[in-house]
Parts: sequence; C-alpha cells; structure tokens
Amino acid sequence: MRARDGRIIAREREERLLKSLARFGFLRTRDCAALRPLWGRGATGEPRLEAPVATASDVRMAQRTLRRLANARQVLRGQGPDGSVIYALSEAGARRLQHAGIAATTGKDLVRAFSSAHFRHRTIANMIGIRGLLEGYWVSTERELSQGKGLGSVDGIAGKKPDVLLRGADGRLWWCEVERSRKNAKEYAKLLKWLDAVAADAASTSGSKLLGNGLKWGKVIFVCTRAFRAKLTRDLIAKGWKKSALDALVVFSTELYKFEDIVFA
Repeated sequence: MRARDGRIIAREREERLLKSLARFGFLRTRDCAALRPLWGRGATGEPRLEAPVATASDVRMAQRTLRRLANARQVLRGQGPDGSVIYALSEAGARRLQHAGIAATTGKDLVRAFSSAHFRHRTIANMIGIRGLLEGYWVSTERELSQGKGLGSVDGIAGKKPDVLLRGADGRLWWCEVERSRKNAKEYAKLLKWLDAVAADAASTSGSKLLGNGLKWGKVIFVCTRAFRAKLTRDLIAKGWKKSALDALVVFSTELYKFEDIVFA
C-alpha cells in the first residue's frame, strides 16, 4: 500500500486541531493531545468523569502541530493561572476554517485576561467534553452553548443553561454542571427550583416535555467540591426528596475539581 503524503496528514491534523479550538474556545497542550482523530459513536449509559489522558506520542504530535499553526499565526498562545500554555483560534485560524465552510470565530478574547475561577471552570468543562467525545457521546461544549448552539443553549431548559451536554445513542441526556462550593443565595434557590422541575419532568410517564424530540433525562451531573455535594444533598433531602429519587437523577463527581496550585506571574 502506498504511504500517504506527509503534507496531507499534517494538514488534516492542523484542521482537526483548529476545529477543536473553535468548539472548545481554548485548550491546553494536554487537551489538544487527548483529542485523538477518531472516536466512536453509540455511547450509552452513564459517562465516566475522568480526566482524559494523552500518551507521550500524542503530546509530541500535538506540540508539533501547534508549533506549525503558531508559526502560521493561526493560533494564539496564552498562559493559564496554573502556568500551563493555552491556545485559541486567531483571526487567521478562524478564516482558514471559514474558507473550508466551517463557522468559526477568533478566541483572542479568551486568552487575553481571565480570572483563575473562570480558567478553572472552563478547563474542567473542556475535560468533560473531551472525555465525552472519546467515549462516543454527542457533545455540546461550554463554548458552543455560550454561542447559542445546541439544545437549550439560547433560552435554556426550564430557565437554566448547562455547562456541558452529553447525549447518548439511546437518547438520554447527561446535563453537566461545574459548580464552585459557594453560590449566592438567589442563584442557589433557583438551582433548587430547577432541580424540582427536572425531577417532575423526568418522572413523567408521558415523556419529557422539557427536552422534547424523543430525548429523555439521564442524570444531572455536578462536578464540584465535596462541600457543595454535602450541602446540595442535605438541602434536597430537607425539601422532601427521597434518597432513591436523588440517586436516580443526580450524581456528583469531586475528582475533576482537583487542580494544581494556581501560580500567579
């Protein structure tokens, strides 16, 4: 079999990476490396919330591709509060995708300045989305949802927008929320009210009216601290939720919320 032209392979890798940056907003080198070119479809069941892992070979390949794109000024570089290098689409990178018929906008505002809290939130949301893609879910990223793309991204569902949405081949929807431990009282009260609405909708024998399109609820996944998990569990039980109903609809993941110490330059 004749070997493929290396220049064509390099171009394909560049375009895949540019598309990923358009979808996710910004990515660290390790995130780019974890986004392998092929992933399956047809995931069912509850997603695994584990940080995607890239091999040393994946990292080297991503570094070479990012270097070429940076030299062509098609990506922008920035530094995260944890010291990691992050990349986003430049104007030239967005134009390259547009010329290929792909809607894209520059991510220059995403790498100029942001708080450590915003960086933490977006990075965790991106890890959830990457893991979902690798496992075979249809994914709506935080960046896409903020741009009005995907289910519930414009007006939300029952007045709330997700951070990441994962949809399985069985039509079940996994609503992902990245939550800090402290939430102001008004927002927290709205969250409790929203969960009541979702619980009633999920329990309906006639199917979900909030989701429509034949979709059904999987679970609401909170990626959070242990303190948030304890508080929300306690408050839902106090509102009258049964433990069985809580376990059927809500799941907590505290592992992804572990971050390296934030380093400020």
